[in-house]
Amino acid sequence: MRKLFKFLTPPPQWKLPVLVSLGIFVGLGFYVLYLSKAASYLSDNPETCVNCHVMAPQFATYQHSSHREVATCNDCHVPHNNVFNKYFFKAKDGLRHASMFALRMEPEVIFILEEGKKVVHNNCIRCHSQTLTDPKLASQVPMHAHNTQDRVCWECHREVPHGRVNSLSSVPNARIPLPESPVPDWLQEYMKESKLENE
Repeated sequence: MRKLFKFLTPPPQWKLPVLVSLGIFVGLGFYVLYLSKAASYLSDNPETCVNCHVMAPQFATYQHSSHREVATCNDCHVPHNNVFNKYFFKAKDGLRHASMFALRMEPEVIFILEEGKKVVHNNCIRCHSQTLTDPKLASQVPMHAHNTQDRVCWECHREVPHGRVNSLSSVPNARIPLPESPVPDWLQEYMKESKLENE
């Protein structure tokens, strides 16, 4: 343990530059977390999904769906079998989304991945299990068991809840909540004053 501590401890002449570098690095890390609104991703608020503008079509179509009244984005797109799996999946999916957005690799048309399809299908079953097992429907609807158990839900319910719209160019003027400016109020005031002085 002493050897490891000695190895990790910088020589005396390097202590100040190392501490300053670490302070800058940690400060920039917290600033990035602040700018990206990282804490908002722990919530179930659907408006969090439009922190990135690429989700505008999905948010706009969700806002006009019947699911808006009873479910959030996380109710459908995140597993609910246990809290650890929920936040692990959320973090993994969120990091993939954030890295694609930051590197400008997002596609024009967003499609759900296979793992996400399984999660959504399981959540459809979780919420609509009474409909799937209703004995009245089973006795009156031809091939009820086949239609409800041998296929994924969106083979029939293709437009629930996002409709057919799934590309950025199809809803260029989608009404979505605008994210708050990450610029602090005091800095905005200072910039306004500077601009007035320069005019």
